[in-house]
Amino acid sequence: MKTYPNFFHLTAMSMLFAGTASVMAADFYVSTSGSDTNSGTIEKPFRSIAQAQLKVRAVLGKEPVTVHLRGGTYYLNDTIVFTAADSGSKDAPVRYAAYQGEEVVVSGGIKLDLDWKPYQGGILQAKVSVKSEIDQLFVNGTRQHMARYPNYDPNVLVYNGHSADAFSPERAVKWSNPEGGYIHGIHKARWGGYHYRITGKNDDNTIAYEGGWQNNRAGKKMHKTQRFVENIFEELDAPGEWFYEEETQTLYFYPPAGVDVRKATFVTARLSELFEFRGTQQAPVRLIDLAGMTLRHTARTFMETKEPLLRSDWTIYRGGAVLLTGAEDCQILDCEFDQVGGNAVFVSKYNRRVAVRGTHIHGAGGSGVAFVGSPDAVRDPLFNYKERMAYADIDKTAGPKTDEYPADCLVEDSLIHNIGVVEKQAAGVQIAMAKNITVRHVSIYETSRAGLNVSEGAFGGHIIEYCDVFDTVLETSDHGSFNAWGRDRFWQLEGAPDKELAELALLDTVEPIIIRNSRWRCEHGWDIDLDDGATNYEIYNNLMLYGGLKLREGFHRKFYNNIAVNSTMHPHAWYNNSKSQVTGNIWMTAYAPAAMKEKAQFNSVVDRNLFMDEADQKAFAEHGWDLNSVYGDPMFVDPAKGDYRVKEGSPAFKIGFKNFPMDKFGVQKPELKAIARVPSFPIPKIIKTISPSELAALSSWMGARVQALTGEAYSAFGVAKEDGGIHLVSVPVLSGAAKSGLKEGDVIQKINNQTTKTIADLEKISEASKGTPITIILVRGQQEISINL
Repeated sequence: MKTYPNFFHLTAMSMLFAGTASVMAADFYVSTSGSDTNSGTIEKPFRSIAQAQLKVRAVLGKEPVTVHLRGGTYYLNDTIVFTAADSGSKDAPVRYAAYQGEEVVVSGGIKLDLDWKPYQGGILQAKVSVKSEIDQLFVNGTRQHMARYPNYDPNVLVYNGHSADAFSPERAVKWSNPEGGYIHGIHKARWGGYHYRITGKNDDNTIAYEGGWQNNRAGKKMHKTQRFVENIFEELDAPGEWFYEEETQTLYFYPPAGVDVRKATFVTARLSELFEFRGTQQAPVRLIDLAGMTLRHTARTFMETKEPLLRSDWTIYRGGAVLLTGAEDCQILDCEFDQVGGNAVFVSKYNRRVAVRGTHIHGAGGSGVAFVGSPDAVRDPLFNYKERMAYADIDKTAGPKTDEYPADCLVEDSLIHNIGVVEKQAAGVQIAMAKNITVRHVSIYETSRAGLNVSEGAFGGHIIEYCDVFDTVLETSDHGSFNAWGRDRFWQLEGAPDKELAELALLDTVEPIIIRNSRWRCEHGWDIDLDDGATNYEIYNNLMLYGGLKLREGFHRKFYNNIAVNSTMHPHAWYNNSKSQVTGNIWMTAYAPAAMKEKAQFNSVVDRNLFMDEADQKAFAEHGWDLNSVYGDPMFVDPAKGDYRVKEGSPAFKIGFKNFPMDKFGVQKPELKAIARVPSFPIPKIIKTISPSELAALSSWMGARVQALTGEAYSAFGVAKEDGGIHLVSVPVLSGAAKSGLKEGDVIQKINNQTTKTIADLEKISEASKGTPITIILVRGQQEISINL
């Protein structure tokens, strides 16, 4: 029989269930062939989990209780809701578990009994006897695709197929009734995505729709080409597609090759949540475990993803296949979440010591595991990215305001992949308004956006260790395998004294966030991305395989004893008093700044690092950086096999570098490790360094020094690459630009509605506009504004 150790109540469980204590245990049994009129013994099991739950309440607190689920699929009529009335105790915990390794599936769907008849063109039709909205369709356990345009193509990365004309009038002219269809579109700057419900078609064949609230940076429009539509009957034209006509209760299906519909199993998703732990801080749900089961067939929730996180790019839906609110010492152990429609596990508001261990999450429409507190726990919460507060108005008390947040929780020894299948603001593990969350020995890959995301600084104390995170940011952009923001009280605070910012930054991130002994690879962003004020981080013993490290606008960051293979640090924008330390690291190229002030002093220590060549070491001496750093071949042991330890005699030892293990990354559970992928390992190479003076030539315009945006500067200024822009690097006080209201750091995107992507554009449009009123559209502080000259 499987055992499920609990890192919180291990002692009590081992004693009670191993029979070393005199307390007897209660056992109830459930079987798909049982009856709820039975007594619940192994010989006469219940039929439903809900009936077992009622019987468990009668013995709570008297003895440990296990509800044994026999093999089979349990189709739930309603979500199983645990309240304080279902709680176990320290001496008498409660467990719902698969019996002796039998395959147990808990389903939020309905198994359909269908009599298929020909329709046309290889499409079949069948009447559905159960009147229910059909959101997802699974055939023999595999998710099928709603009728869509363009058709599903596994070789296309974004949305598996997208097109600029997805809902154009020319396309929509053939749709008789598109109401109820969906539009999915990537954010214009590729910061996540949007979803819309089609409400009708106008006389001119333009489509009417509602939605777009899934992205908290909604000022930007949908991407021009990366969009598709689904649930449109006339687009049912490819194998694997289906459409449900609710009015006539008719299901249409175009079976793929090899599927015999007479023998196949058809299941539709219906419930959004399978298990809900519904407690409060005053009356928590305590000491209940879910163990060894597979959870499937939950409905998609993308149109309910509306709640904004704090100045984040994200909005969220507080739900998942398992939803925990007000839980203490509860666990999900050795479970599998198979193609759930939204989030797999959502830990919402007050929770303490919740654990997810030995679990396999794959194919989720949303995030894998999310820990998200209540904004009520945060002092001075701001929601929209553009919102600002004044220094005189903020609460200067450190730490949380209430206890309505997850704390001391754990994700351990788990495999999470193929995440964000539907929603593109999704992560393997998402942390927001939480404290002391540990993510250990977790493998995360194939994600639409982040592998791990820390949404803001509140309240710190997290530990990320021994993780393996790669193949991330696959359908979006400008992000990292590990992404963090620090858009807390201090960030862009109006009127704040510069000398106080470093301490104000610790009001929300009250405890340091530690990232250590992990492996990262992001080919569509940065391996580790500390963006927009991410503060109070200690990062060491990390192997970065592609994108390196990005640091922007934060304070109190310690980054040491890390390796960036064929990459470097990207110091996008730093405060003058950043109080950061970057020491003892192995860099392969010179730093890659984006919007840093020239020759500024940042009150930071950037020194005693190793570079590949002398030019890289000296590239930023003007900042006072790396004056004691060294250069040379780091002499890695066996890069082709992923062993980037350095050999004896490596110059890395001169800077105090210490080797760390290269064989402890990711999931360790044998069954999961056997199926887990690992990243590809780059061979170190010398990359020609471009000196800062060569990065882009500076031009003069209206007395200001200007530069066309290139490379990483788009990210630094929050500008979409397709829009471009001209960066005002410096604006002297007496210059014409300054007198016209322009400021250092502005990015000019349009003059008199004409796009300025290059210096040539700027000069040409300016010359043509002489003697006439001029309207400039620019980005300042990542906000678009208009200035009339």
